[in-house]
Amino acid sequence: MEETVTTDHGGRPDVERVVVLGTGLIGTSIALALRSRGVDVALSDPDPASLRMAADLGAGRPLEENTPAVPADVAVVAAPPEVVPEVLKKAQDRGLAQVYTDAASVKSSVVAGAERLGCDLATFVPGHPMGGREKSGPGAARSDLFLGRSWALCPTGKADAGAVAAVSQVSRLCGADPLVLDPAAHDRAVALVSHAPHMAASAMAARLLEGDASALALAGQGVRDVTRVAGGDPGMWTAILSHNAAPVAGVLRGIAEDLTATAHSLEQAQGPDADLAPVRDVLERGRTGQGRLPGKHGAVRRPAWAVLPVVVSDEPGVLGRLFVAAGEAGVNIEDVRIEHTPGLPMGTVSLSVLPEAEDTLVRALSAAGWSVHPGR
Repeated sequence: MEETVTTDHGGRPDVERVVVLGTGLIGTSIALALRSRGVDVALSDPDPASLRMAADLGAGRPLEENTPAVPADVAVVAAPPEVVPEVLKKAQDRGLAQVYTDAASVKSSVVAGAERLGCDLATFVPGHPMGGREKSGPGAARSDLFLGRSWALCPTGKADAGAVAAVSQVSRLCGADPLVLDPAAHDRAVALVSHAPHMAASAMAARLLEGDASALALAGQGVRDVTRVAGGDPGMWTAILSHNAAPVAGVLRGIAEDLTATAHSLEQAQGPDADLAPVRDVLERGRTGQGRLPGKHGAVRRPAWAVLPVVVSDEPGVLGRLFVAAGEAGVNIEDVRIEHTPGLPMGTVSLSVLPEAEDTLVRALSAAGWSVHPGR
């Protein structure tokens, strides 16, 4: 079951006061996003240094020790899944807010833990903002981390409709698109699109330990893209995976079967005319699957953008001038990738645009003196 949530709040947000319990990457990013929309935010964290940094970044003010006379509209528990139920129970016992949510990346175990501790499920709407970075801590937080991202809401059958609406408004204030679905369906979904990909990236990155300096010197953007998320905290990810073990294991078994079939086919290959049908099958299905990923703002992605490489000098302001030139040509940049040339003060900026806009952009940039290389 899944559904999008639509609300019309007519300007002034109904959610005006929020407590964020946990000032790591996610909690601080939520707080920064809410502060940018004028929401009053109080912060709490068992680590005084983390709390102080988040406050210094402008994410909010430290939560007072005493129980507030007036509860906040919403309290967000931004803590690891194994401690969310306990933090939630203590917050509800203190009466910190009228509505509660969390930001953990698994939901079934969180709901089970909350039920076990006797938490009030009528005011609790489990949530999961689909945004993150390979870095951690409040210093890595960004107010735009959830902009255009989905934000899963997984209310139990006991959740009050008003509570769901309030948490939906929090997600929208952070720039995200709320999506309601069952906790078990959520966990299966994130196993496919988040948890298993992280493990697959880590497995590939682990192979790099076998490479010598010459091999690593040849590393290009492809291997960097594939392994980027492997830079995450192993302890945190072990905990996440332990809470979603069975769904992740199922996805990884499927990946392993594809890779095993590929390896067997390559081992049996004899010469350039060898039958590599299993290899091609994985490549074809991979291309098709990758094409199913939504584009910007959740829209169905076009089959392919036109990618226009532009060689630029490595100097301040060059990217700004390039984007201004594209804007003056009336062309929207859908995506951008930057690659530096090792040992040279030059780099390549690959601009992704609508195919029908490619010729217009080529003519405009070329006329303005940019080194444009269409068709590459």
